Amino acid sequence: MSRYITRLRMRRAYKWNGRSVSKDRKLKRQYYESMSISVEGKTEDVTVSLGQYILIEGDDDDNPFVAQLLKLYTDGKKKTAVVQWFVRMCEVPQNKRKLLGRDPHPQEIFFYQDHSCDDEVDGETILGAVQVGIYVPVEDPFPKGKSKGILFVKLLWDTKSFRALDPELMQPPQSSKSPPPSSRGPQTRALPTPDLSVMKRAMSGILTRGSMSTGKMSSSEAESLHSASKLSAAKALSAKRRSRAVSGPHVRKKLDLCSECHASTHILAEEEHEDAPVQTAATPRSKRKSAQLVSSRIRKQLNLLGNTVDLLSDGEDDDDCFVPAKIDLQSSSDEEEEAKIDSEDELIVKKRRGSGTSRSTEKTRVSARTPRKTPTTPRTPRHVTPSIPSRSAPARKPGNVLEEARARLHVSSVPESLPCREQEFQDIYNFVESKVIDGTGGCMYISGVPGTGKTATVHEVIRSLQQSAEQDEIPHFRFIEINGMKMTDPHQAHVQILQKLTDQKATPDHAAALLEKRFSAPAPKKETTVLLVDELDLLWTRKQNVMYNLFDWPTRRNARLVVLTIANTMDLPERIMINRVASRLGLTRMSFQPYTFKQLQQIITSRLNRVKAFEEDALQLVSRKVAALSGDARRCLDICRRATEICEHSGSQKSSSGLVGMSHVMEALDEMFSSSYIAAIRCASVQEQLFLRAVIAEFRRLGLEEATFQQVFVQHQALCRVEGLQPVNVSEGLTVCQRLGSCRLLLLEGSRLDLFLRIRLNVSQDDVLYALKAD
Repeated sequence: MSRYITRLRMRRAYKWNGRSVSKDRKLKRQYYESMSISVEGKTEDVTVSLGQYILIEGDDDDNPFVAQLLKLYTDGKKKTAVVQWFVRMCEVPQNKRKLLGRDPHPQEIFFYQDHSCDDEVDGETILGAVQVGIYVPVEDPFPKGKSKGILFVKLLWDTKSFRALDPELMQPPQSSKSPPPSSRGPQTRALPTPDLSVMKRAMSGILTRGSMSTGKMSSSEAESLHSASKLSAAKALSAKRRSRAVSGPHVRKKLDLCSECHASTHILAEEEHEDAPVQTAATPRSKRKSAQLVSSRIRKQLNLLGNTVDLLSDGEDDDDCFVPAKIDLQSSSDEEEEAKIDSEDELIVKKRRGSGTSRSTEKTRVSARTPRKTPTTPRTPRHVTPSIPSRSAPARKPGNVLEEARARLHVSSVPESLPCREQEFQDIYNFVESKVIDGTGGCMYISGVPGTGKTATVHEVIRSLQQSAEQDEIPHFRFIEINGMKMTDPHQAHVQILQKLTDQKATPDHAAALLEKRFSAPAPKKETTVLLVDELDLLWTRKQNVMYNLFDWPTRRNARLVVLTIANTMDLPERIMINRVASRLGLTRMSFQPYTFKQLQQIITSRLNRVKAFEEDALQLVSRKVAALSGDARRCLDICRRATEICEHSGSQKSSSGLVGMSHVMEALDEMFSSSYIAAIRCASVQEQLFLRAVIAEFRRLGLEEATFQQVFVQHQALCRVEGLQPVNVSEGLTVCQRLGSCRLLLLEGSRLDLFLRIRLNVSQDDVLYALKAD
């Protein structure tokens, strides 16, 4: 647990100052003018009054929200504050910051004007007061020499542009005890001057709550947010932990590696140059293995770059010694260090050449190179992220019609549009768009057999919504995706969601707690999150807590979470989900039906896009075969691609038109469905074939890809009665199951042979059905 650094929480107590100034009997509210906050470990309380600028707890503990306090009231249950929000530049969306047209001032905040933003917050989320200086006109520069704790207001941000701020908007709220505006004179536009004692206590109480993540903050930011002389013991402890985290090895990788490597190489070379005696001589560079290794690597790089290098001789061996001429070889730091040390040794050899015997040279060489054998800390590589080398030549374009058709029919090829799914696209688009615009949450369950375009349709919907958000037609939202097939454990879903939302790593339980807090706590200016959960059935657990959280979070009032779930079984909620989970999922469901042969033919035609590579009869044959079996569009595309390969490599069977014909398609179908497994199924006995049918029937009933022998045996007996055969007993059924397992048609649980033996299929269900139908 040493990886997850947390800060100590500061306990705060909130109480009203004096009596209420007014009451609202209809709403059962009592209004107050000020509230005091007592912090654990502090002798003085912090007082916040109407009109003051305050700090409010948010997602970023280092940069809390800034607001002006307008009202304070209670309904008998909780304390509530009505505020006017201000935003920092870090709270403005990344793609909107360039609209400012200049670099923001480090102490600058912006008046936030958004009518859809909630202006009521929990009173117990107030951290303290903050000093906001004066209103700065647009044409005037920012004041200099002010304290770093003072903030300045100059412009207004309305979620679309920065505009000049009307000074009347900065007027303080009217007190409840003050006379009505008609009885007073003209209002002044200057900001109120708070009491010095109040401001002193407010500045001493500015503390932010500890974060559950490892926050990294520079010293300048820490001084601007807190007073270094009045840090509490808990804050000092968190500062020590933060300094350790910054000095850790995972942070050192973020430093400038190039400058560090050059500096360390230079210092190491100077130290070894000072330690070695001047009178010593070393082996010539051309005779050393390290120099030869570096030389061979440089030669290989120069050959790849195609550059020419002048080889320089040291006077004895011209073949082994050379120096590259001003070329950036981009080698590692270790190679640069060895090359630099070798060059210094070569200078010593040239100075001492002709003086001294060979024995003295040998002795001094050993003494000079002895310090280099001491083990050192391995250096951080310069290129931390691996990169793929660039192409030496551009990718080859399709040489003929068949190659171009094969490229377009690939499953990974993104088509221009998704035919035959227009109605499903529109329904999903309307559902997500309404939730994003209203700022609410919801769930949708999408089901259908594999290869019916469920995931592709959802991705196309998200792509269209993101384009609308970039054009400011709808509010901006965040899209994240998780896949149950890519997880080793269902609880890893919490870890992946948290990491994609906040770039924060945590254990599964810790991540679930942080997500629970994020989706439960109210936060202004929160963007809607759209979560796509693919392969939902693989996230099933015994307690079903993962599924319950995914469906329960969107029902929270302040969550703004839209969950789209995808699974292969239509009635999965009724089969495996308990009542409390199925009720959270709701009734918003959509089913993708298998493609018909006309729809498959239209999909292939739209992919080819006027590329004439197939005969009409061949396309119709493929579409009808796949539609009769499963309606899987991906399998249809694979068969068409294989047919183009057969047509291209069959010289004698080529049709007169040179297109893919019926014979090529039939051969591709035989290869696709006539595998060794299919041959084994066809050659199996009647009881074995019935057992395979029972396995598939039980899988479909459960909605899972695994069942026990007892469950399959019940299905097998029922099929025997339907077919008019004598049902087998348990021992005979186990024998049939073992024989299928020995043929590797079934995957059986090892070292177990009883009613609770777990069974899985080792072949696809489509192949089993195809073999049984053909038989």
